[in-house]
Amino acid sequence: ALINGKPLDRRESVQTGDELQTGPGSSMVFVIGNSSFLVRQNSYMKVERGSSLFVVSALRLITGAVASVWGKGAARQIVTPTLTAGIRGTGVYTEVFAEQDNRSYFCNCYGIVNLESSTSKATSRSDYHQSFWANAQEKDGSFLEPARAINHTDDELEFLAGLVGQRTTWQIAGRKGSKDGSGKMP
Repeated sequence: ALINGKPLDRRESVQTGDELQTGPGSSMVFVIGNSSFLVRQNSYMKVERGSSLFVVSALRLITGAVASVWGKGAARQIVTPTLTAGIRGTGVYTEVFAEQDNRSYFCNCYGIVNLESSTSKATSRSDYHQSFWANAQEKDGSFLEPARAINHTDDELEFLAGLVGQRTTWQIAGRKGSKDGSGKMP
């Protein structure tokens, strides 16, 4: 794992303003303020500073994947080559598929998120994994299309929520859903 182009030492901490890169077989978990992140292998991202050193204003995911839990606070965003997601207090998973014209996958695991892909906009309200594809080209009149939940687990989101003193909506409800991408628990 690299931080600002240099190998990350276990004694270092990730701060807003840093650029992060993971290689094959590596991952990274970190907390900044009331937000926690799990960066997957082969990812490259920038963590932009908000109003202070401990506030993330934007997470720019260029390649790869990241699961994240965000506490309530000022306006924040996750930005990919094909998607901008306005984050409130929520848990999300984001992945960029470079080999598919930078098509982005976004799952609002729980909470409320405002999504924008080119001229398409949507507000996602989810209790349990509401997922979308953000395409580089318009498909059936929209750049956004529904998706199934892929490549992340409830355990990962529960772990990240625990790092910042939160619980997921399904932990609070004491049940789990079908992970079908609808955003609802049966």
